[in-house]
Amino acid sequence: MPCLKEIRNLKSLENRTLYVGSDNKFPKGCRSCLLGSGLSAIRKTHTCNIECKFCYHYGKMDNINPVGAGMWEIGGTKFYEKDLDLLLSIQKKPTGISYVFMEPFMEIEKYYSVIKKFAQAGIHQHLYTNGLLANETSLKTLGEVGLNEIRFNLGATHCSDAVISKLKLAKTYIPYVGIETPMTPEFYKSFLKKKQGILDTKLDFINCAELHLAENNIQNYSGENMYMCRHGYISPIWSRDLTLKFMKIADDENWGCVVHDCSNNTKFARGLNLSSKEDMWFGANTNYVCEFSSIPYDFFIPVLNDPNFTFLAEEKLPPGYEPPVLKF
Repeated sequence: MPCLKEIRNLKSLENRTLYVGSDNKFPKGCRSCLLGSGLSAIRKTHTCNIECKFCYHYGKMDNINPVGAGMWEIGGTKFYEKDLDLLLSIQKKPTGISYVFMEPFMEIEKYYSVIKKFAQAGIHQHLYTNGLLANETSLKTLGEVGLNEIRFNLGATHCSDAVISKLKLAKTYIPYVGIETPMTPEFYKSFLKKKQGILDTKLDFINCAELHLAENNIQNYSGENMYMCRHGYISPIWSRDLTLKFMKIADDENWGCVVHDCSNNTKFARGLNLSSKEDMWFGANTNYVCEFSSIPYDFFIPVLNDPNFTFLAEEKLPPGYEPPVLKF
């Protein structure tokens, strides 16, 4: 892993996350998440057109319940579109909202009027997509109804040329356009292979999400060296390693876009910020928790057995847990 000091122009967003690039291109959705009143997630679509091995719902797509006919899930509550005026008149407006969960372009026409409603309320909005189903008509309409920011999961298609062209098209109609992808070896290699074509789209940012695993997708990474961050997220060690290498290249070559280290540390800070905005007790971080009902200890055996991996520090096991000393 590159030392952080090797990234010459590394910047910090109020000690909550790291990035390189121009400050005015740092995604406003991420500012809302880390500095504002959190990031309210809106769910509508419960299906996807592809299946990615890094998806939290890998292998379980057919078991996901729909949100409900004509309904939207906001803050864990079900709303009809006609309820949005009531919601906005009662509760404090968030600094930002995001359309997350599965692939919204499966039914993107349902999103337009809702996006317009929140745009009129002055709330920053961003949407995630793998980009395969986007077209000029839908991207143009999203811009017209007030979507501020769109994020393409370019790793879902291994940096498909078709999706890169959609990314360029989106920049014509939507103010902020970027990439948000779990950092995997596959994405790292495919991005560098297509680097110039991607940068030529004039995108604003690249969010390198540290891949963290859940019960549905951890088997896809069995045998990899893993670690657990603050007894919370479990990630392959190579994910953030690749992000820092990626950021160093971006900084050295002056890519012209922000490259953001959306690491487990960043997600920990996100939870602290959200808890503070909800006036929870000092130290509360209900947003950052382990995604397993019990720790999957067997997935840490590869790193413990790896002779090439050196731990910076090791704690002695408590009495009763140490392996027996064999005498011959």
